[in-house]
Amino acid sequence: MTDIKTLLKNLHPLEIKVLLNYTKTDRLTSERLQKELDYKEGHSNQAFSWLSGKNLLKEIERVPHVFYELTDFGRKIAKEGSAEERIVAFLKEKGPHTMQEIADALGIEGKDVGSAFGGLKKEGVLSMGAGTKAEYTGTPLPPRIEQAKNLISRALNKENGTIESTELSQLESQVMQGLTKKRGISETPFKTIERETVTYQLTGDSEQVAQELKSAGVTGNEIGEVTPAMLANGDWRKGTFRGYNISIPPARIIPGRTNPYVQFLESVKDKLCALGFQEFDGPLVETEFWNGDALFMPQFHAARDIHDVYRIKNPTHANFIEEPYLTNVANVHKNGGNTGSRGWNYEFDNEFTRRLIMRSQGTVLSAHQLHKAEIPGKYFGIARCFRYDKVDATHLSDFYQTEGIVLGENVNLRTLLGFLRMFAVEIAGATEVKYVPGYFPFTEPSIEVHIKHPKLGWFELGGSGIFRPEVTKAMGVDVPVAAWGIGIDRMALMALGLNDLRELFCEDIERVRLRKAKF
Repeated sequence: MTDIKTLLKNLHPLEIKVLLNYTKTDRLTSERLQKELDYKEGHSNQAFSWLSGKNLLKEIERVPHVFYELTDFGRKIAKEGSAEERIVAFLKEKGPHTMQEIADALGIEGKDVGSAFGGLKKEGVLSMGAGTKAEYTGTPLPPRIEQAKNLISRALNKENGTIESTELSQLESQVMQGLTKKRGISETPFKTIERETVTYQLTGDSEQVAQELKSAGVTGNEIGEVTPAMLANGDWRKGTFRGYNISIPPARIIPGRTNPYVQFLESVKDKLCALGFQEFDGPLVETEFWNGDALFMPQFHAARDIHDVYRIKNPTHANFIEEPYLTNVANVHKNGGNTGSRGWNYEFDNEFTRRLIMRSQGTVLSAHQLHKAEIPGKYFGIARCFRYDKVDATHLSDFYQTEGIVLGENVNLRTLLGFLRMFAVEIAGATEVKYVPGYFPFTEPSIEVHIKHPKLGWFELGGSGIFRPEVTKAMGVDVPVAAWGIGIDRMALMALGLNDLRELFCEDIERVRLRKAKF
């Protein structure tokens, strides 16, 4: 055993009271300590944990229990009656009614009326008559209704509104299974609670330790904290104090903080909104139509191979694509439509275009927005995207892009370059920026903006350009549209002083706090 003097110094009053009040023959449970020592449940469990760690206590038995606790919904049923009772009583008095009429008259949700009707119809209490109206058949309510009422009434008569499973007969247990759930949002009269009663016994040198405590005059009631009330009424003079080690550092107080990356994303939104941009958003699951076809990407484009996008397993396809955009885009792909282009000269696949995938680029948000946009107008979105990609310091398989478009008669390349510089310098904090010609099927001209990281060197921040007429005219837009898709993760890499994108999602809380200080 650890040196007895050291052990005595390390005992907490919660442990001391257990050692002084019980012997090795006593069977100790949390409930017993709560009743006899006036402990709270947490105090009991803490005492057991500490004593076990000092080998002064051992677990001897563990018994599972199942309880059924009455919910607020159950109390409502006790007061108003169950949906089944109310529906039958209504139909008895008022005659046949439709489901909606029943729901409106009784103030019960339609789904609950339908569920109650379904069960009572199987049991022959209700039937569906002419005009799809529910009607009462004259059959008495099934016994389960009365049994459920009895169980609810029994729980109401208990102080804590709880019934233990051992109190129920076999029939009552079967009825209870239809009245309760362990978890979830469904409203049920009872909630299932599973607990264990763990029994312990003192062991090892507990008796010797208890004797040493008595000899030293330690009771477990020593004062461990001086409160303002004790100073005011003088109670501190009446007791003895626990030993206090002034070399122990105080507890670290850590205030809650916003995650630095989340704060960075919010700061980007704030800056763009301050410039007059309106925010747009869209679903993570997209169709091939909006993700690629509407952006004049041919359906045979290499980037649309399964190795670059994630397909949805179920369902695999959307039911339809909005018109007239499907027809307009299909014509653009076939022969250029009304854009003056020759298109891609292939037969557009209407089945392929409905295929569902995870959004692979933020530009899909711009495609959605074009036909709804005001002219002139400025829009942006922060989109989470998914691609089959090798993860490294500057690539992730799921990532964020800030996507934006500016529409107007006077929009040109100079407009676009101004926004790209703002992202690179004012948001990412780069000091070295360069523009590189690029190629995207949906923009002409196309430009990539690159920035220089102090450790990683030059890397692409994102792509941009002026939307081609094949993209805009199919959506009913006939003015220049500047567009960009910037890797916001990469901007954060520079702005937060990181060297690896994976650090944005680091599980080390201390490193996250350090980034917060830098930001």
